[in-house]
Amino acid sequence: MHLTIEPDACVGSGQCALAVPEVFDQDEENGTVVLLDDRPEPDLDDAVREAAGLCPVQAILIGSDTH
Repeated sequence: MHLTIEPDACVGSGQCALAVPEVFDQDEENGTVVLLDDRPEPDLDDAVREAAGLCPVQAILIGSDTH
């Protein structure tokens, strides 16, 4: 899995950071999503998909891992 985010679309709800803190965090100044790991371990796939689904503006994009 390869992740990208659209920080300009983020509304800072924090759902992703709560769901998978190993992968997502929030910027302390503006509350937007910060991607900590764009290629999380496969055992986090389900949690990352759930976090992406919780995002109210769909700012988390999941692609296939190409390496």
